[in-house]
This record gives sequence, C-alpha cells and structure tokens, in this order.
Amino acid sequence: MGYYTEYLDQTLNAQQLGDERKRQLRRISELRGNRDILVYAADLDKPNTPPALLSIGYSDLVPFHDQLSNLKGSKLDLILETGGGSGEVAEDIVRSLHEKYEEVAVIVPGWAKSAGTIIAMAGDEILIEPASALGPIDAQLSWQGKVFSADALIEGMEKIKREVEESGTLNRAYIPMLQAISPGELQSAENALNFAKTLVTDWLARYKFKNWNTHSTTEIAVTEDEKNRRASEIATTLCDHKKWLTHGRSIKISDLEEMRLRITDYSQQPDLAEAIRRYHTLLQMTFDTTSIYKVFETQDSQILKFFAITAVPPPQDTDAVIVEVTCPKCSAVSKLQANLKKSPLQAGHHRFSADNRFKCPTCEAEIDITGVRRQIEVQSKKPVVDEYA
Repeated sequence: MGYYTEYLDQTLNAQQLGDERKRQLRRISELRGNRDILVYAADLDKPNTPPALLSIGYSDLVPFHDQLSNLKGSKLDLILETGGGSGEVAEDIVRSLHEKYEEVAVIVPGWAKSAGTIIAMAGDEILIEPASALGPIDAQLSWQGKVFSADALIEGMEKIKREVEESGTLNRAYIPMLQAISPGELQSAENALNFAKTLVTDWLARYKFKNWNTHSTTEIAVTEDEKNRRASEIATTLCDHKKWLTHGRSIKISDLEEMRLRITDYSQQPDLAEAIRRYHTLLQMTFDTTSIYKVFETQDSQILKFFAITAVPPPQDTDAVIVEVTCPKCSAVSKLQANLKKSPLQAGHHRFSADNRFKCPTCEAEIDITGVRRQIEVQSKKPVVDEYA
C-alpha cells in the first residue's frame, strides 16, 4: 500500500496531518544525525491561486527567518518544494542559511525549479531521488504581456545580427519586434541571465566543492581555478535555454551526473527515503485538503500561509475574531465571525461553520476554512465555538 492511500484511509484532519508531518521531520533529523531541519514549501498548483502567491517572494522572508530563529544547531537540512520565483529573494535566503550554519544540505523530495534550483546549488550537499526534479535557471522576462527566456531573447537578437552580417540586409519581418525592444531591455535581459549564472558559480565553488580536495582518478590536488571552472560549466549548462528548450523542464539525477555534479540519492538509504517520502506525501495532502499554500516549519514550530483568508490576530480576552474570505472563483469578499465564546452575530457577517466549510453567497463555491480555524485557535489558545447569541 502506498503512503498516500495509507494516510487517506486514516482520514486525518488538518491538526493530525500537522502532527504527523512533525513526527516525520523528527525521524528525518534523527536519521541525519540530529541535524536542524527547516521546511520551505509551496503548493505547486493550487487551483485559482495567483502564481505570485506560490512563488518565492519578498513576503516569505519574515516567516522564513522566524522559523530559522527557532533553530540552534550547527548543521541544517532544508527541505525545499517550490516552482521558483525571485532570484534576489533566493540569494537572501542562502546568505541567511550560510551565515548561521557551518553546513547546509538541501533535500528536494519533489520539485525545486528555477530559483529553487538556485537555492539547491548553494547546498554543501544536495539530496534528491529519481522522482525529484530541479530545473533550468535561465532568467524569465515579462514583455508585452508574455513571459519568455532572457537567454532566448539574447540568442534571437544574435541570430538577427548574424543574418544581417551575412546578407547585408535586414528582414523586414523583424522590424516591428526590433522597434519594440530598447537597448536597455536587452541589457536587462543579459543582466538577469548573468545574475543567476554568477550566483550558482560562486555558491557551487564556495559550498558544494569546498571539500573537493583531490581528483578521484589521479589523487592530484584540486585547485581553486579548477573548482571555479567546473562550477562555471555547471551554471552555464543550467542556464542554457537551447539545451532545455523550456523553463519548466525537469532536470533529473542522470542530468546532474552528466554535468559531473555529485549528489546524494537518498533512495539508496531505505529508512531515510521512507521518512522523506512520508513527509512529502503529508505535505501534499495538507495542500490538497486545506486552503494552505505555503508551509514554513521546523520539528517544533510552524507558520502557514492560507489563500484568500485573513484573520486579525485575536487578543487573549476577545470574544470573536473577524475573518475575511476572498472567493477563489468569483473574488467576492465575505466576512466570517469566529466566536471564541457565545456571542451575537454582527450585522453583515457570516457564521464560522462547525464543519469548516463556507459557501460563497455570490457564486456558491465551497471554501475550506479548516486552516484558519487552526490559526485562530493556536493564536488565541481557545477553541472556536459554533454558538451565537
């Protein structure tokens, strides 16, 4: 029986899913020598959720650093699940990790694409398995409402230049495109591409290769120039749009080995593989059955981001908490009243249902509010009650 089926049969609620995730994190930590463990994960495909919310972004830094501050060891395992996002935020995250820890390993149980791959390349150790995937790090640009590869734009301009040099004339079909692109935009594309390449080259040489002291075949000492050259080759390959063709392409273990990048295949360690796979299954079930779209957590603490639901942090003596819910289908905003003791329902507000389901009054879409109940109860240290005066 698969882990997903096993947990489905147990009909775990949000609280139980969270408790079981923590149990698996403790197992992973123990199997890895009691290292600190931190999770930074996003739902990769939350229906009706703006992609910007799921991406690595500036708003992630506060919860990330909050959870990081709860950890006190010298070695860290970062469990990473992301479709990508801001390279600049990825840089801040990596700097924070290496400033705090002597050694950082990155575990990718599912996907860590784009900026997630940039973060993974900063690990002293990278742990993946055959089902895991990294992705190209070619910078993506938005132009005239379309998103495309910076590398593809630069290569396209070079192609036009070569055609003109060879023929002595400019194909008139290129004129509208060339008129729409300024020299500054071309420079921005080149800068964006070089940014990712420079980060990965630096981090591979500094962290991943720091203990690469001798060549495995000759036992000759490895020089700093050799480390930098190998790092640059790998970064260039990861940026190569012509090789990968699409930004969403999955880069697997065999691809990384072809680049001569040493990784740890944790599927070769059965106990560790089971613990990581169980955690990843529980993480996916959390995303699938709640309105949670991002998880920042350690073995003992967590911060969860909920889609389209906001609640004012309740003071200890409050009787009710007002929650704003934005319907993912029609964008209508409704106000729910979560009572912490029997209280009258305010005008224009809706009851916080006992079954943790709210039906949008505009389009009748059903919204899961399980996660926000838990958030309120954790913050107030009181249960939400279905009692209205």
